Amino acid sequence: MHFKNENDTALRFPVLIGDIGGTNARFAILVDSNAEPKAFPVVQTADYATIDEAIQSAILDRTSIIPQSAVLAVAGPVEGDEIDLTNCDWVVRPRKMMETMGFSDIVVINDFEAQALAVVALDDDNLEMVCPGTSQPTGSRVVLGPGTGLGMAGLVHAQHTWFPVPGEGGHVDLGPRTERDLEIFPHLERIEGRVAAEQILCGRGMVNLYRAINAADGNKPVHETPAEISSAGLDGSDPVAVETLDLFVTYLGRLAGDMALIFMARGGVYLSGGIAQKIVPTLKNGHFRAAFEDKAPHSALVKDIPVYVITHPKAALVGLAAYARTPVRFGIETQGRRWKAA
Repeated sequence: MHFKNENDTALRFPVLIGDIGGTNARFAILVDSNAEPKAFPVVQTADYATIDEAIQSAILDRTSIIPQSAVLAVAGPVEGDEIDLTNCDWVVRPRKMMETMGFSDIVVINDFEAQALAVVALDDDNLEMVCPGTSQPTGSRVVLGPGTGLGMAGLVHAQHTWFPVPGEGGHVDLGPRTERDLEIFPHLERIEGRVAAEQILCGRGMVNLYRAINAADGNKPVHETPAEISSAGLDGSDPVAVETLDLFVTYLGRLAGDMALIFMARGGVYLSGGIAQKIVPTLKNGHFRAAFEDKAPHSALVKDIPVYVITHPKAALVGLAAYARTPVRFGIETQGRRWKAA
């Protein structure tokens, strides 16, 4: 049996870290293991034909620092030497990057693995509690991120190591429980007959839910975008938008409670992304907490688990920086996801 050691996992500094989503890419450079990351302006993926062009123009051409290694988190499955992103046209080709940009070592992981790493690297100033509880220092944790889609990951601790557990939990079934749910669910847009969690708990899902509520009540929708619906729900100017947000956080609470039970997440549940940050007032109005704790016969167990909103605007970079500093602290599987110069 081969046990990892620091020499196996260590990265050569400076390290370029990057969080690449469908719309935005965020980069920073870690000069050494003690330095704070040097951040760069957020990159719009649509502004560059390739990720290589973006890194060269937006990062490397604007600094005298020459990164030796790179750790990239991407929204999509990491397979092979050509890694397609799910929601943009960029393709990550690590071997080509090493040739053209001089990296000697590149690690590519899933974006929600990076979010999971962040929850043990963020301090209390970057977390807002929406359900009280006590976080056990080495307790398992869950991250849910309603955004363009619904990302999800777990984080478990063993052998003095944190192991991120990425998955496709955003595509589990979500079903009706109340009489109001039964009125609304027939009007939700489905995928091959299914109402998966992501059909409700993301930006387009919020629009789907808003339209379904209007259809159930025989009304015409007034708003068209998640931003319009959330703004009207938060300021109370549209009763349907208010109900949409209340049900959105209710369904999110149900799912978060389920995931807390699956992972026995005594370290807490963490909500990431811009939607959660924007709707904190609704997350605190009691609907989320009631749904989260409504887990008989284990309601008392879930009641002790805290839930936080991650408020740091670049949380994934915090997680990537923590990994880059001390890879041995994290059980990241790098086989097939790490490229090193000969």
